[in-house]
Amino acid sequence: MGDVRWDALGPAGAPAVVLLHGTPFSSFVWRAVAQALARRHRVFVWDMPGYGTSEKFDGQDVSLAAQGALFAELLQEWRLTEPTVVAHDFGGVVALRARLLHQARYRRLALVDPVALRPWGSPFFRLVAEHAEVFEQLPPALHEALVREYISSASARGLLPQVADQLAAPWVGEVGQPAFYRQIAQADQRFTDEVQDRYGELEMPVLVCWGTADTWIPVAKADELATRIPGAQVRLIEGAGHLVQEDAPAELTAVLVEFLRD
Repeated sequence: MGDVRWDALGPAGAPAVVLLHGTPFSSFVWRAVAQALARRHRVFVWDMPGYGTSEKFDGQDVSLAAQGALFAELLQEWRLTEPTVVAHDFGGVVALRARLLHQARYRRLALVDPVALRPWGSPFFRLVAEHAEVFEQLPPALHEALVREYISSASARGLLPQVADQLAAPWVGEVGQPAFYRQIAQADQRFTDEVQDRYGELEMPVLVCWGTADTWIPVAKADELATRIPGAQVRLIEGAGHLVQEDAPAELTAVLVEFLRD
């Protein structure tokens, strides 16, 4: 799958927390939350293969199946036997697959606006998935404009220009442009279908957190998901879009700190 870039913050030996990003993002979106949690926890962040600063190459397997298996392996590499896991968007199903299919164990699991229930994928997402090879041929300037517009739509409150630049940067250039369409082309609902009916097997404390202004995945999915997970809590963050980490980092951090303290 290629080289994976990761980092760890906070005191060694402190309770471990692992943060998973979604698509088309990277660990960059967790920077504020990670710094806050690292005061009392050992916080691990990583860029999935094909994302952020991790390796990208033609023919790379960046499917959700591959990411879930790799995440289980990473936990072993980090020697984390039972960390708390916080997962956003596609990271949600990556964490769920690692737990349900690859025997990864978590102390707690927080799912933030996760991709976890059928059906998913916007009309734009499905269009690109069906014609990825065509979109790869877009002129670079047009491609960059498309990526920036798509990323910006994940925020309900608007992204700062420098943040938008950082989020778009991995997806431009000779390596980034095909990587952007590669990860969309390999996204397949069957990877959630394989685990969706097993959410009732989750035994650890689970938090389902959602931005009320999420236009990518409607907030109604929060209660729908929680009803499938025994004892799951639901916390809504008012006015935040899909990219809760950018729209409401302080509110999200407060929710996670409370969850970690229970």
